Amino acid sequence: MEGFEIRISNSKKGKGLFATKQYNEGDIILEEDPLVSCQFAWNAAYRYLACDHCMRPLETPEQNVIRLSGKPDILLPHSNCFEDDLLNITSCNQCGILYCSEECKVNSLAIYHRTLCYIQNDAHHPINLLIETWKQIHYPPETANIMLLVRILAYIQQHSDPASAAATIKQFCHRTVNEDAELVHKVLGDEFSGQLNTLREMTANVINGEYIQEFLTPEGFCSLMALVGTNSQGIGTSPLSLWVTSVSQLTMSDDERQQLDMFIDKLYQYVEEESGQFLNTEGSGLFQLQSACNHSCAPNAESSFPYGNHRIQLKALKPIMPGQEIYISYLDDCTLQRSRHSRQKELAENYLFMCWCERCSSQSSEPDCTSEEDNSEEEIDADD
Repeated sequence: MEGFEIRISNSKKGKGLFATKQYNEGDIILEEDPLVSCQFAWNAAYRYLACDHCMRPLETPEQNVIRLSGKPDILLPHSNCFEDDLLNITSCNQCGILYCSEECKVNSLAIYHRTLCYIQNDAHHPINLLIETWKQIHYPPETANIMLLVRILAYIQQHSDPASAAATIKQFCHRTVNEDAELVHKVLGDEFSGQLNTLREMTANVINGEYIQEFLTPEGFCSLMALVGTNSQGIGTSPLSLWVTSVSQLTMSDDERQQLDMFIDKLYQYVEEESGQFLNTEGSGLFQLQSACNHSCAPNAESSFPYGNHRIQLKALKPIMPGQEIYISYLDDCTLQRSRHSRQKELAENYLFMCWCERCSSQSSEPDCTSEEDNSEEEIDADD
């Protein structure tokens, strides 16, 4: 690995990603494809067309915004250059599932699809039964998909060295049984956490084999579900946002720029009115290198998906010296701006750790409740 290495961070954090050379602000630290990824179940149900392997959208920006806004007459300027991306769409010869390219089709087949290929419209197929059960447990906004777990198992099963592949997956599992159970409870929610065994049995009906048996025991399945809940990285791909980025870089007069900005604002308004929170083609993936990055409330790096598919890019936000740990934020931008108390609460609930990053340590003297949001939360709790 050039420029970084994974090594023990400290007793609290376990492993971390460390720079072995200097990075300046804006430098790309790494790019990586996930071991596996997949679209969220409800996102797929709402017909967000995407490559089944890399999640690249299978529609033009214009088709995307027409569907999301419900306005068939919308015409996007400067959008014809995106049509070339759809010329290589292909499908599985057996099940007909769509891919953006022959390369994705081949990779999918080699990594997991050979095991999971099935007739899509067979409502009684174990995969469809599992997906429908999961959808009733995990309503939008989604944070995970049971099929990512299934693809992890298929990845192990199809690997040329299944024992080594299983060991790779187990590197992500480093919590206690009680911590795993608590995380799964958080992923599934109070109402459905008791259905973990049902999901386990239905998963075993989809895929079974010598090297994955340990993941299909009650304890192993709980650990794998917790892995998916905490180590999977959210992925969002959107033809509309790619188009906005593209046209924003075009040279034009101030008047033209102003007109375009007003047009874009109106587009997003139409989309929000028609589709609400459904904007990106969303899913998640399991990344071997990026997942080694620990959290900081003052991160020195950030992840993005600049290619419109599941390939992740990690970029430096500020200078990073050799030997320094590379941190990202597990919190969204809005939560990151809130008080230390708010951030700690979010991290404790979703990731089961107390953050002692440089920013949190410097704010340790703050009162336990400083954000207006927390004050209003406590008022609501008191009313209940």
